[in-house]
Amino acid sequence: MQRIRLRYTKRGRLRFTSHRDFQRAFERALRRAEVPMAYSAGFTPHPKVSYANAAPTGTGSEAEYLEIALTEARDPEQLRVLLDESLPAGLDVIEAVEARISGLADRLTASVWELRLDGVDPADAERAVAAFNAAGTVEVQRMTKNGVRTFDARPAVVHLESTDGTETHSSAADRPTDQPCAILRLVVRHVTPAVRPDDVLSGLRAVADLAPPVPAAVTRLAQGLFDEETGTVTDPLAPDREAATAPTEAETAAAATAPA
Repeated sequence: MQRIRLRYTKRGRLRFTSHRDFQRAFERALRRAEVPMAYSAGFTPHPKVSYANAAPTGTGSEAEYLEIALTEARDPEQLRVLLDESLPAGLDVIEAVEARISGLADRLTASVWELRLDGVDPADAERAVAAFNAAGTVEVQRMTKNGVRTFDARPAVVHLESTDGTETHSSAADRPTDQPCAILRLVVRHVTPAVRPDDVLSGLRAVADLAPPVPAAVTRLAQGLFDEETGTVTDPLAPDREAATAPTEAETAAAATAPA
């Protein structure tokens, strides 16, 4: 059995695809690409696909991850091309590596998000960000299946800033451009309860009365292991790529005994 890890995107109008919709589309792509999938046991076998921390419906993403199990070895790059061709534009498979080290989900401890706030003056956004960062606690509410839940969103946000408004991401391709626009960047830890971008927006409303006139366009730019020293989010597939290029024990032993 071979395990392949994939990075894929949700761009443009495909950001409104639910996780279940994506699952159906991806399983169809596996059949079209004739991928030799491993299946679960039982009366209703399912292809062995592990999805990791999917973005909420309505948000774009440049960094979604999943892992598939195969019964036959395949070249990761060729597999990536076949799957990308079998998915609709916007759901793009942009990277594939062979799983060499266990624990992909354990490497997804934080996300980098971009929030486009159409109709919000950048100066107002900057003042709201300063108030949020200065707050010791930022209590927000979220409706759950058990009723309204109140929690502190501040500890999960390790970085929040207002940028100059430069926009390069496809999630905003269908947004108006003839009005003020503020762009926020934030790094959020994956904690329990999960703090989502809309929770941060609720927090900005609570501490600074910042209320965008239209829903924010939200894009996940990256997710991975949070580096405490640098304050950055690292590439979760890097350990697998490094392990693939590292010499094996046999190669190391052969090099040590080779004549000079």
